[in-house]
Amino acid sequence: MKYLIYIVAFCLLACSADEPKVDIPEIYPGSFDLKYPENNKACQGGSVINDFQSKLNLMWGSSNNSSRYKINIKNLRDDSNLIFESATNTKEVTLKHGEPYAWKVTAEVPESGSSLTSKEWRFYLAGLGEVSYAPFPPELISPRPSDVVDLNSNDEVLLNWSCDDPDNDIKGYRIYMDTTDATKLIDSFDATQNQIVIAVVATAETKYFWKVVAYDTQGNTASSGIYSFSTNL
Repeated sequence: MKYLIYIVAFCLLACSADEPKVDIPEIYPGSFDLKYPENNKACQGGSVINDFQSKLNLMWGSSNNSSRYKINIKNLRDDSNLIFESATNTKEVTLKHGEPYAWKVTAEVPESGSSLTSKEWRFYLAGLGEVSYAPFPPELISPRPSDVVDLNSNDEVLLNWSCDDPDNDIKGYRIYMDTTDATKLIDSFDATQNQIVIAVVATAETKYFWKVVAYDTQGNTASSGIYSFSTNL
């Protein structure tokens, strides 16, 4: 009887070993683009709920093979983040109006665990009766946070940033830089360009903090937030 049990067990193991493995095919999300709200524009298509909030319908292109989307919305004024999920290429969200936002969408294929994230777009959700909009917070391009940079032959460091405005009326910029908290104004000038590079005098082997404030023709302002960098010997 014992031998019979051994034989049956051996046959079962042999048969299972011969069974072919089923490979799960690699399925990837198809490319897609964001559609609405438009990039770097003021969005007036929200439905006002109250004095503080509006409902907004986000839209993007469908991604082939994807059955789930994750939507990330960042308030550019206070850096708070909201995460939503959707099974379709649209999502109604409730946001505080009168604020600038950045958003992006990640298409997911749960079966294979693969995903694809869209480019990030910005928009300004218009509030009640608003006719003039503040610039988007300037994006500090370089130096990046915690960068270590070389001074040029004039003991200068290059500061580079970009900035957009929903109604295209940027007037100029104020630059703050010091070794403690970026509260010292070192330069201020009128300029309508969206991307700026300036040279400022700095000291070797020193850690600096810097920020940029953009202002428009209506007196609206927006701050980049503070980055730090260090200089080489």
